[in-house]
Amino acid sequence: MRYSEMFLPTGREVPSDAELISHQLMIRAGLMRKLTSGVYSYLPLGYRVIRKFEQIVREEMNRAGAQEVFLPMVQPAELWQESGRWAHYGKELLRFRDRHDRECCLGPTHEEVITDLVRNEIKTYRQLPRNLYQIQTKFRDEIRPRFGVMRCREFGMKDAYSFDMDEAGSEISYRKMFDAYQRIFTRCGLNFRPVEADSGSIGGKYSHEFMVMADSGEDAICYCGACNYAANLEKAEISRPAENGPAGMTPPVEEVNTPGVRTIKEVCAFLGVAPEAVVKTLIFSADGTPVAVLIRGDQEVNEIKVKNFLGCDLLELADDAMIRKVTGSPRGFAGAVGIKARIIADYSLLGMADCVMGANREDFHLRHVKPGRDFLIADHADLRVVRESDPCPRCGAEIRFARGIEVGHVFKLGTKYSKAMRAAYLDREGQERTMVMGCYGIGIGRTVAAAIEQNHDADGIIWPLPLAPYPVIITPVNVNEKVLFSAAEDLYHALEANGVEVILDDRDERAGVKFKDADLIGIPYRVTVGPKKLAEGKMEIKTRRSGEVIALPVSEVAAFLIGLISAKDLALSTKICT
Repeated sequence: MRYSEMFLPTGREVPSDAELISHQLMIRAGLMRKLTSGVYSYLPLGYRVIRKFEQIVREEMNRAGAQEVFLPMVQPAELWQESGRWAHYGKELLRFRDRHDRECCLGPTHEEVITDLVRNEIKTYRQLPRNLYQIQTKFRDEIRPRFGVMRCREFGMKDAYSFDMDEAGSEISYRKMFDAYQRIFTRCGLNFRPVEADSGSIGGKYSHEFMVMADSGEDAICYCGACNYAANLEKAEISRPAENGPAGMTPPVEEVNTPGVRTIKEVCAFLGVAPEAVVKTLIFSADGTPVAVLIRGDQEVNEIKVKNFLGCDLLELADDAMIRKVTGSPRGFAGAVGIKARIIADYSLLGMADCVMGANREDFHLRHVKPGRDFLIADHADLRVVRESDPCPRCGAEIRFARGIEVGHVFKLGTKYSKAMRAAYLDREGQERTMVMGCYGIGIGRTVAAAIEQNHDADGIIWPLPLAPYPVIITPVNVNEKVLFSAAEDLYHALEANGVEVILDDRDERAGVKFKDADLIGIPYRVTVGPKKLAEGKMEIKTRRSGEVIALPVSEVAAFLIGLISAKDLALSTKICT
């Protein structure tokens, strides 16, 4: 492609509303433009990168046995009401009524639509397993779109859905998709890590997120340096510790007047105790029922763990009326002694025998409280947020933290949707069985942005070769010098004839401007055609990533670049195989 014919508006100024480097560079490098809040138009260079990534995804999905479909973005409310998500999904689901007053939504995901399709077409075990995927636009009405395409409202996604006869078959499908994702992100040249994750609003029993490692990542990743364990912060586990409590007797409970003292810090200062000796009592409403959650004063409750443990649909902190009903006091003085609610406690309370907690009475706390003696705990569970240096739940080594960007998520859905929507088949004995499902998503634009977060410098983007819109750019320093431009054109035609996608920068601009633009848009290899080297019968090749510059005879440049690009592809293929 000749640069002069390209729609490629680059810029030097950093957009005022762009916080992440990927957002800044995707605007400055002419990859996309903002239409409205959270909605972007991809320009030709950006769309080439999208298509490159989509092609890798398609190849690996097909290789794993999935078949491509294309499903409607507009979805009828009836399907979401069948699954039970219409009332629970939240305001991210953009609902509307058509001209016939029928309720609809713009699809943020397609579990309902694909389940409806399959239940109407698959009737017998002979038609299973099946795995169907699409690459399509989704819409989620985010309250605060930000970070460019990292958290936008309209976005491209690859979503796949597997249907199996039983859990054993579903495990095979899940593993195929997990392995396919490993190959996809490896082929893209990305540094990534799969981590255990919570299934969130999608539902299901088990899931993994695929995280591109980046310091700018929104998500905290907990991992073990001694084994392969990794999980996001929401999912990261704490093993049940030993219950060796302190020796000796615990004095009787003592009520202490603590006027105006509410926070853990204030309680510790007033009573002269450490946070580890204080028990926080948090009152939650779980589907409308009060539950008291106890945790040590130096720890933080993980609400997702609490929700999953209770198995409730809606978990939220109790309002003032519910707190007063179960404790008899205003907010800030709750304690477990005498509380009128089910009590569950984090593992951090195991072994505690002399602690401080609220007295269920305004401006009072209790000292010398002993769990089991002064109140009963219904269940102990892992309910807290993991901290760095906590023991790994698999091997006991120290947990470490890193940051990452979620680009893919694979779920074991089980029968969440197939049971609700009656997606069944007849088994070998003619008995009706419910299909077991999995779903598997990849954010297309999000992965492209994550690649930039991981691959850039002060001058611009540094594309991994498989995602690069063009692998080579040829830069004649003066297009008005016929000898220079003719040599550049000859190389351009030679590369094109051998299937190499290449830009010829034929603009009548200063060499420095051309070099800056080539670095900004991140083309992996730049060939400079200048008068001094060409007089010696040579051209310079600069590698964008390393900055290395080599000079080669003109007759060898095309073959060298073709070999270099092929070698990079082979190296990635070898990495996948090993």
